[in-house]
Amino acid sequence: MEIQLILSLPLIIASIFAIIIPVADAFIKNKSVIFGLTLFNFLAVLVIDLILFANPANFSLLPLNSQASDSFNTIVKQSLNFGGYTIYFEFLFAIAGILTLFATPSFLKKNNFELKEFYSLITFSFLGMMYINHTNNLLILFLGVELMSIPFYVLSGFFRNNINSIEASLKYFILGSFATGFLIYGIAFLYGATGSMYLNVINQQILTGQINHTFLYIGFSLIFVGLAFKASTFPFHQWAPDVYTGAPTVVTAFMSTAGKAAAFIAFIVVTKSLFVPNQYINNAISDFATNITSHSREIIAIISALTMLVGNITALMQTNVKRMLAFSSVAHAGYILMGIVANNQTGWSGITFYLTAYLFMQIGAFIIVALIEKENSELLNLSDYNGLSKSEPLLAAAMAIFMFSLVGLPPFGGFFGKYYLFLSAIQGGYLWLTIIAVIASLISIYFYIGLIINMYFKEREGASVTVTKNISIISIAISVVGILFLGIFPSYVINLASELFK
Repeated sequence: MEIQLILSLPLIIASIFAIIIPVADAFIKNKSVIFGLTLFNFLAVLVIDLILFANPANFSLLPLNSQASDSFNTIVKQSLNFGGYTIYFEFLFAIAGILTLFATPSFLKKNNFELKEFYSLITFSFLGMMYINHTNNLLILFLGVELMSIPFYVLSGFFRNNINSIEASLKYFILGSFATGFLIYGIAFLYGATGSMYLNVINQQILTGQINHTFLYIGFSLIFVGLAFKASTFPFHQWAPDVYTGAPTVVTAFMSTAGKAAAFIAFIVVTKSLFVPNQYINNAISDFATNITSHSREIIAIISALTMLVGNITALMQTNVKRMLAFSSVAHAGYILMGIVANNQTGWSGITFYLTAYLFMQIGAFIIVALIEKENSELLNLSDYNGLSKSEPLLAAAMAIFMFSLVGLPPFGGFFGKYYLFLSAIQGGYLWLTIIAVIASLISIYFYIGLIINMYFKEREGASVTVTKNISIISIAISVVGILFLGIFPSYVINLASELFK
């Protein structure tokens, strides 16, 4: 079988199931069948990617001008990347989908909203992430972003009898539509500047400097705004707390992890095309290529610093656990931006590692919130977690691990995630940004450790919280194991990431 077809199998499978599942939903009444098809979709992608990992030849992006296959249309060859980092992030999206699915049936049942449409929507969103991951064409990027986002708009308001869920969906849709406008206008300006939609062609034209400089600056600025909204970075983060709080908690878990990972993949592919790598910046073919790299990195560094500070400082004032985790998610977007600012191998590898660790600690924390949460968003205040260690010791211990990892304490995955990002910023010449990141991390200790104090050292007034055990426990257990593995054996992922981004 030709290498292009093998590497594209996960994308093909995800596309096929995106068609099959809505059709099955229309004709099959049994919710378990639709759940099983959705789970099989994620598992199939996961298994194929594991097989692809076994061959180091797949660790490099397939040359887009390869003549090895006549079965692939030339446009497809040029528009999509295969191999390399695309394998890893497909794997990551599939894990996020599986962990979310395990928590979904019991959560929907608890809220009396067991509608099969949930699985169709999450499948389409997953497919959108896959197209973002494979893109080498700005139009494919746009289609992927929208294919991911539109189901999220609907999923945010999935509990249509809950005013908070409806509000979350409306805010996300309206603000997301504005962000879409910025993104498409940015693509138009970039096309006007270079005459191409292909990112590798745009990169070559920037290096030669034979483009419309003004249009390029405007285009990149608008694209950055559109992607910054998806990643919830300052000052485009205001939607995140309201949407994450109002949306069904399992949706928030998937959206704040896999969705954020997809947004940062888009950041990576766009900035790698527009920026000159640090090791070549003094030998760039044109002064313009050097200037756009330097100016853009300075601006992104400032946004990164403000995102970390605003996210963590605002999280200090929250009394709602979901809202606290939402502002925390904003702060983590700031940390991840440090890898973009660094513009080096350590930065891209650090982003990959951090997104992996963040997926486990964030999705695990939200699934615990979903287990404890009662119908109509009850038991979401920090005080509701008082004394949880006595009534649910295992859940409290798992939540403590996630909080320690989010802070960035060893021996958990979050520590090495921050370490690699901080190291990349220092290597890239941004010591001041690293100092601000350390200060922001110190601020975060207050609210993360505060939740742990509530669980272990404060007495609960009234009846103790009891949780009905279900398969959500599997997701929590996997997340805990993932965090511990990344904390004890970080070199496995970081070395793999280094190979994938060569």
